[in-house]
Amino acid sequence: MNKNCFMKTRFYLPFLVALLMFYSGISQETQKVISGMVTDGRNPIKNVQITTKDAETSVFTDTNGKYIIEASVSDVLVFSYTGLRTLEILVEDVTRIVNLTMFSQIEELNEVVVTKSKRRSQQELEVEYNSNTYLIRSAYGIIDPETSAFQIRVLPENSNTSVGLCILDVVRADFPGVAVFGDCINGGSIFVRGVSSISYVQPAIYDVDGQIFTNTPIWLSPSNMERIAVMSGLAARNLYGSIASGGVVVINTNVGNGYEKSNELRDKARLRDNIFKGPALTQKELMADMPTYYQKFYASASFEEAEQVFEFYRPQYNGNYIFYLDAYDYFASQWRNVDFSNSLIEANFGSFEENPIAMKALAFYYEAYGQTKKAVDIYKKVFLLRPSYAQSYLDLAKSYRDVDELQKATALYMRYGHLVEEGILGKAEDEFSLLYERELNNLVTLQGKSILPESQPKNYVMEDDFEGTRLVFEWSDSEAEFDLQFVNPEKHYFLWEHSLFANETLIQDEKLKGYSTKEYLIDESLKGNWQINVKYLGNKSLTPTFLKATIHYDYRKASQRKEVKVFKLQTKGVNQNLFSLNISNTNLGY
Repeated sequence: MNKNCFMKTRFYLPFLVALLMFYSGISQETQKVISGMVTDGRNPIKNVQITTKDAETSVFTDTNGKYIIEASVSDVLVFSYTGLRTLEILVEDVTRIVNLTMFSQIEELNEVVVTKSKRRSQQELEVEYNSNTYLIRSAYGIIDPETSAFQIRVLPENSNTSVGLCILDVVRADFPGVAVFGDCINGGSIFVRGVSSISYVQPAIYDVDGQIFTNTPIWLSPSNMERIAVMSGLAARNLYGSIASGGVVVINTNVGNGYEKSNELRDKARLRDNIFKGPALTQKELMADMPTYYQKFYASASFEEAEQVFEFYRPQYNGNYIFYLDAYDYFASQWRNVDFSNSLIEANFGSFEENPIAMKALAFYYEAYGQTKKAVDIYKKVFLLRPSYAQSYLDLAKSYRDVDELQKATALYMRYGHLVEEGILGKAEDEFSLLYERELNNLVTLQGKSILPESQPKNYVMEDDFEGTRLVFEWSDSEAEFDLQFVNPEKHYFLWEHSLFANETLIQDEKLKGYSTKEYLIDESLKGNWQINVKYLGNKSLTPTFLKATIHYDYRKASQRKEVKVFKLQTKGVNQNLFSLNISNTNLGY
């Protein structure tokens, strides 16, 4: 992409200057009351301190882990407790309830390692790694057992004399006192703390060249194991979190690599021995966890019966936008009556107004059912409520393109770029910036002649851009946490974790810059059936989240087309199937 694309295109869009003046940088100073509960995942935590960053307001959780605090939009709430990771939560326009799970402090070794006499940088340890065979490389940096604050047992390079078949045999032979069960044919587990512990017995996890496995990597040959280390549960928990309560077996191989950062799922799925074994529940299998009215909708034998169900439950759920979204989706999908669904929303729009989360979810459904003009109207309302959110520009620009208002779409892309250049809006993480640029590039590539002078479109096309199937996910609630799982035709999977525990830096950037989207690219080199699953982890208000998946077929080709699907995420902690893709013929399956 031409680096001056944003600036150049302004000259071809005279009305952009007027649009730029529309940005108001609204700051909402109204105090609001925020409440919630803090737990460790099982039990409430007393005396967690909650403060507003750069302010004097401070409260503590009570014996039930509950708290109440006053804050303003754009304030940052800081949750801190000795021994647990400090978390920061940005107060948004819709923030009312923040229920939080806190985790053990993880000290990442990406900068320095503390020794008795001095601090040794990771760069210094990298230089020493080949000559000091007792250094071990972990997912959190290189660890020196001699200066580590915790005990770690290392089997150094050239000391692995085991004639066994897998890591179970190696640990059984070279780490006395560590309990090993199973064999290298059927699998097994390693218990660093031993089975006589009075606490809950949890097997060790495995760190192989920086990649974390919960299943024993019996596929890894001892001949490829260069260095092996064993950490106790206490030390491991401090580094890896609660998942490592049973300890960690760290393995450095002689074929380890840096694992590329590409977004292409075919390569990511093959990086690890991640074999999908299921199950992934269908939407039908999740029906039992849905509200009663939802189950009665789908049990209705006729349109009239379903309409009676709606009227019966409407007084009970009056003002609840989720009820109306469920009704909209039901009547539009099961009875193909989009007009009736539209009338339900029009009659009850007060349940959505002034709530950007509710309106985004509604716009998702409008897109899914081809109501593109209605989607534009909703995205305009969200934009007015959230003029400083990067997602507001992206959503409205894409919706303008859907209704062939290409000049307006281009102007919004340019406008966002200008505001970022001027420092009025913060620059988001590189992945979002690339996604945003890809959207603009795609618009110019396919429809540049309609928006730019004839000689200009070629100047704005990125070289060697992706062609294939492009998946774009967006979620309605920025507090939503979930894992997306992509299973390739060879049954290997790649897992993208979207949670404070797994990816705190990304979550913070999303909230500060105001975006909630992720793209993935699947090329055509691995044909066959792909399965896309999700595990919903919840949000801080304990409400459902709506996830939009946009599937772009033949991306960047003249035949490019898209399909939009919306999923209501409600049942937590289970792997559920979203959809399947057959890359050989790009048919979508359910």
